[in-house]
Amino acid sequence: MPTESSKALVSEVFGKLPDGTEIQAFTLSNQNGMRVKVINYGAIIAECWVPDRNGDLANVVLGFDNLPQYVAKHPRFGSTIGRYANRISNAQFEIDGVTYKLTPTKGTTSTHGGVIGFDKKVWDIEDSGENEHESWVTLHYLSKDMEEGFPGNLDVSIKFTLWKSSNDLLLRYFATTDKATPVNLTNHSYFNLKGAGNGDILDHKASFNATFYTPLNADMVPTGEVAPVKGTPYDFSERTRIGDRIDKTDGGYDINLVIQMRPGDIEGLGSVIDPDSGRCLTVYTDQPAFQFFTANQLDGSIHGNGGSYPKFGGFCLETQCYPNSVNQPNFPTSVLRPGGTYGHYTQFSFTNLPSDIEI
Repeated sequence: MPTESSKALVSEVFGKLPDGTEIQAFTLSNQNGMRVKVINYGAIIAECWVPDRNGDLANVVLGFDNLPQYVAKHPRFGSTIGRYANRISNAQFEIDGVTYKLTPTKGTTSTHGGVIGFDKKVWDIEDSGENEHESWVTLHYLSKDMEEGFPGNLDVSIKFTLWKSSNDLLLRYFATTDKATPVNLTNHSYFNLKGAGNGDILDHKASFNATFYTPLNADMVPTGEVAPVKGTPYDFSERTRIGDRIDKTDGGYDINLVIQMRPGDIEGLGSVIDPDSGRCLTVYTDQPAFQFFTANQLDGSIHGNGGSYPKFGGFCLETQCYPNSVNQPNFPTSVLRPGGTYGHYTQFSFTNLPSDIEI
């Protein structure tokens, strides 16, 4: 049974792994009815309930209501990705003259941290609580030296915070290392602002603060070029229906977009709106880029919270460093060194637009 520490923070057992390890779920809630469920398996956002313009709640992230489905193969619904989100070419990189080889996960490429990334790890519960302004849970994981081929003992924590007065979910990542190592963490939530399992997101409208993108080679790895989005399907400088140009892509959106920002600042990468419900998601981050992905691989065969998930049944906005930046010297560096601290801030802000505003 749930153990209620307060109205804004509830913890309960989510399930047990085959070895008997208990997995905990923490539900954060606020005065507006928004609630977010986080589990310490994969540091996953399992649910995110937000109101529409009429006050009706819907869970807007794809996921499952049980642990076995998360343990089984799935497209990383809601997961924390690490040690390196996105792709590393030829499954290797060099730091300070030393070449490190990773296990390829797709062709010759290493993706999303390797065969068993952070999304398949049990995270320690470091802290949880609330005050008059917020409720939170902090999860911790120690990635040991040479785990999945990455050098250094990487000490990672993530704090999930929900504001009580506004529908803002904050993710703060921190990491330190005892050897130079690439670090690129992100959250892989799939959003559907109509509600998970309620059709596709092609009628959602997006506007992004990104005038450049990183073109890809045949392995879906950036070539090293940074090109303007103008004249391409990736141009969302003006609010555009996601489905309007998706047929001009290679099966859907799966592209790294570069945020217009000054180093060290926190910028809004843009927003996505569902015209029917009025729900609007705006994302803020201190990272230089984000992966825009439209769940191109879904086909209706996965049944999760809310029903089955069709092709284009969700979208991801994965805040990150550029993919393969460890192998591209002209990209922002993703190498963390001893004595330094990796910091990463992402804020998911949910609002509603009234029906009489043209979207």
